[in-house]
Amino acid sequence: MAPSNYRKLLVWQKARELAKLVYLTTKSFPKSETFGLSSQMQRAAISIISNVAEGDGRSSTRDRQRFQTIARGSAMELEAQVVVAADLDYISRAIADELEFRSIEITRMLSGMLRQQN
Repeated sequence: MAPSNYRKLLVWQKARELAKLVYLTTKSFPKSETFGLSSQMQRAAISIISNVAEGDGRSSTRDRQRFQTIARGSAMELEAQVVVAADLDYISRAIADELEFRSIEITRMLSGMLRQQN
């Protein structure tokens, strides 16, 4: 069976890489954060990739835009959570910079996709 079209989207591929990095990074968070910041970051990362895929599967432009907007919001949410994780010294500045860069890049890509559809 051939992969769905969303897998060809560069933004989905980048979101997939980001989700993996978030999961690997949050493994080292304190156990007290299992249901806190760690879980929030994981859910935000998964929300990005999931909403990009779901939006691509929608037939109307309006539906596609709605899911892309949700994905963009999740990318921004993740960026903010990374800042907090760095403030709490759960992650190094280098890891925080990498996660922030990737979140911002995905946010910009999604914003561009939304602009192209208007």
